[in-house]
Amino acid sequence: MFERSLKTLGTVGRFWYTGGMGVSVDEFLKLLDELPDVRMSHGGEWVALKVHDKGFGYLWEATETVGLKATIEEQIALVNERPEVFEVQFTAGRFGWVVVHLDKIDAEELFELMAEAWSLTAPRQLVDDFEATHPIGKKVQSG
Repeated sequence: MFERSLKTLGTVGRFWYTGGMGVSVDEFLKLLDELPDVRMSHGGEWVALKVHDKGFGYLWEATETVGLKATIEEQIALVNERPEVFEVQFTAGRFGWVVVHLDKIDAEELFELMAEAWSLTAPRQLVDDFEATHPIGKKVQSG
């Protein structure tokens, strides 16, 4: 795992993160705990992330990467802006999945992307309840 500074700079939900770039797999899993009703299922080389039996992400522990659901526009913008951090994974319908290199992103930005992927997938009422109590929640169309 990555060595990180112990200096605390802020919080994401109830999770304290340290400054600088890079999120370990363990830190990713702690961030994942902030999202309601998430279930993980192992698929061999990856772990599928689901909310109410619908997928919104994948974790590849061996490569320390995460695939997250996004809009196609967001996928294109992320990959074009920082190709060293983000890669196109695939597109499906109106969604463009993006691979995130955990060692090249900070916890706050990663959590925003995770919350958006979750929000695109979770039932509307669950998203509304999350946004009412969480400072990072964004309004997105669930489906």
